Amino acid sequence: MDNPLWSLENFRDRLAHTDALPQLVILGVLSGIATALLISLFRLMVAAPLEFLLPHADAFESMPGWARFLLPVAGSLALIALLASIPAAARKVGVVHVLERISYHQSQLPLGNMLNQLACASIALISGHSVGREGPAIHIGAACSSLLGQYLHLPNNSLRLLVGCGSAAAIAAAFNTPLAGVIFAMEVILLEYSAVGFVPIMVAAVTADVTNRLLLGSEAVLDVPSLTIASLAEVPYIMLVGVLIGLIAAAFNHIVRQTIRLSELPLSLRLLCAGLLTGLVALWVPEVMGIGYDSVSASLSGTFGLQTLLILLLAKGLLTPLIIGLGVPGGSIGPTFFIGAMAGGAMGQIGASLVDLQVSESGFYAMLGMGAMMGAVLNAPLAALTALLELTGNPNIILPGMIAIVIGNLTVRYLLNTPSLFITTLRAQGLDYRDQPLSQALSRAAVGSLMSRQFQLSEASLPRSEAEQLCHQHTELLIRRDNQYALLPCADLRQWLDQHPEAPSAELFEIPAMRRDLAPISFRATLKEALDNMNKQGVDTLYVESNRGAILGLLSRQQLEQYYLQEQH
Repeated sequence: MDNPLWSLENFRDRLAHTDALPQLVILGVLSGIATALLISLFRLMVAAPLEFLLPHADAFESMPGWARFLLPVAGSLALIALLASIPAAARKVGVVHVLERISYHQSQLPLGNMLNQLACASIALISGHSVGREGPAIHIGAACSSLLGQYLHLPNNSLRLLVGCGSAAAIAAAFNTPLAGVIFAMEVILLEYSAVGFVPIMVAAVTADVTNRLLLGSEAVLDVPSLTIASLAEVPYIMLVGVLIGLIAAAFNHIVRQTIRLSELPLSLRLLCAGLLTGLVALWVPEVMGIGYDSVSASLSGTFGLQTLLILLLAKGLLTPLIIGLGVPGGSIGPTFFIGAMAGGAMGQIGASLVDLQVSESGFYAMLGMGAMMGAVLNAPLAALTALLELTGNPNIILPGMIAIVIGNLTVRYLLNTPSLFITTLRAQGLDYRDQPLSQALSRAAVGSLMSRQFQLSEASLPRSEAEQLCHQHTELLIRRDNQYALLPCADLRQWLDQHPEAPSAELFEIPAMRRDLAPISFRATLKEALDNMNKQGVDTLYVESNRGAILGLLSRQQLEQYYLQEQH
């Protein structure tokens, strides 16, 4: 019996296909609203205590020295107390956790990890640890959207796209940069650009941005002056800036990778070390505490001198990767903006004083450094350029920004052969992010879009008359005995009946025949999961089960091969 047009079952059935655009748009809207609500809550959880402690956001330098030392130490102690009561599996958080769940767990993100991320990131940011809020926001948005799909029992191919929607919506809500959120989701989270994927992710990002603006207002994250390149003669110097940023980004990722090796030490010891390190550095350089967007704005306006820029670059550039590697549950995007802005601003001032060339203001180079550092550390050049454009609102940044970002990315990836921060962290955990073309193609659709519904279910023992009737009507029978299933060619059954004219019945699991063993697969599984299941079970055909255990259809290896070939043309 067909499902009603507007039923949830029909909605699920359509989502199994790659062309379910209307249904995906609806999911994009729901993802955007839900993510924006959670990200707004996250931002308020951080902002409210900081407004009580500080005269304005990130103004940790206004605190006395003893408070700057004790606050991150107290934050680490709070994290230790909280994480001590949480199972080890629930402690995994951040973008790396999202990538792991996409690759190894069919995009099913747990509720416990999301709540842990929300609480721990809030503590880390309030206590002034040198981390950002964007990585936690991406985890929260991705998990919120994945949980929505899990609650509705949607196919796993939809969960993967929902994770992309949540990631884009989170960046849009955290930065007020919807387009950068879309590009980041496609470039870093899903690792592909597809026409069907773009639309729901764009809808989610725009919906989240509008919802966030209605809830928290439209205040810009950064105070950015209108700056532009002075002359095309600066291009070689901009390229040099890109190379320098690439070197800094490679050093950043290298420090994270080396620090992660300390993961054999108890988590409590590592977090306590992180608090002590932050407190000690903050005694002399308080600007390293928190995200530091006030310092980034100051570098963009040219307020800082060269010495201050270099001190902040050194302090933040060394402290942040150590803190991240030690396991403080915060993000890296905000700190990369800080480090890149200081490096770029310093290069702008050095160029103005040492190079026989009329260079632009140092704030202009600080902007270039922000984009180049983000693109190089995260291996996301297009997302970095888009974020730079949206944050500055300055189209004059596109050409020089492209040059700096591309050169920085080439330096870190091909000259120094350094993977992105996320891949670095995954590999340090003994994992990797699977992005083979076959896996991507088969992950876009669920088994329900390809399975054959033309089958006849039969019991293992049949009266002769019924067996003869089925032989004339079908080519294969799906035979069942207890919980065991197999495919029996009707030609083999007909031959046996001809050879045994006196037999009153046929035992379909006993007669000589070329039976094919089957393995089960859930209707929610993707085609990629189906192929993995075939390889693991050593079978070429699967039977597709509903949530209640009913047989919905059959899926063969030949069907998967034909689907993949069609996707390539």
